[in-house]
Amino acid sequence: MSLHDMNPTVKFLTLTFVMFGLALFYNPWTPLVIVVGTVLIQWMATNVSWKRWLLFLIPFLITALGTFWTTLVFGKDLGGETWVTILSQEVTIEERDVAIALSLRVLAFTVLSLLFMLTTDSKRFVMSLMQQAKLSPTIAYSALVGFRFIPLLKRELQQLQYAHRLRGVPLDTRWERLRHVPKLLLPLLAGSIRRAERVAFSMEARGFTGGKRTIYDRVEVKSSDFIWSGVFFALFGFAIWAGI
Repeated sequence: MSLHDMNPTVKFLTLTFVMFGLALFYNPWTPLVIVVGTVLIQWMATNVSWKRWLLFLIPFLITALGTFWTTLVFGKDLGGETWVTILSQEVTIEERDVAIALSLRVLAFTVLSLLFMLTTDSKRFVMSLMQQAKLSPTIAYSALVGFRFIPLLKRELQQLQYAHRLRGVPLDTRWERLRHVPKLLLPLLAGSIRRAERVAFSMEARGFTGGKRTIYDRVEVKSSDFIWSGVFFALFGFAIWAGI
């Protein structure tokens, strides 16, 4: 029973509920339990690449450390017993606890978001929103087309760079490629507009008018989806209990 197979809409609603609930608690233990529990669930029930996960986590880890530091130094004076003195400024135990809670909350939001992002197929998520959340097919298929355009734009950008290299434009270093990007944007934009127009004509020719449609690729809600929701709600309940 892998988390990858969980219905994307049910997964999205479950994790969103946990994140909104987490925002109501200001103690450090509740987000800490969420972080540890989510990592354990990811370790036991997914095949996510931990190297990729760590690469995504690094910017948010820096953000959490920055939140901790700025809350300690520039946060509101809460009074109480002094914990440490930083830059001639006394930091109390209450201010330390608030800083830890806020930084751990950033990490909790991050690990929950990464769990959803790395275990959910974008196409399956959009199809699930259309079937379970009654999302308009016009919006759903527009999103799918947008997802398809991303690798195409990347490939077209590489082709434009190769063409400019053949014409003697120096693009050997990363700085040269970055500096040359504005000159590539206009042909890239023109090609994207032409491709979008062809896709629109193609969808219209196949009878896509935004009306009622039949569904071939069905995304079902299974009993295991509710079991996973129960696991996350139990984790959230335990985290609340740990913070009391």
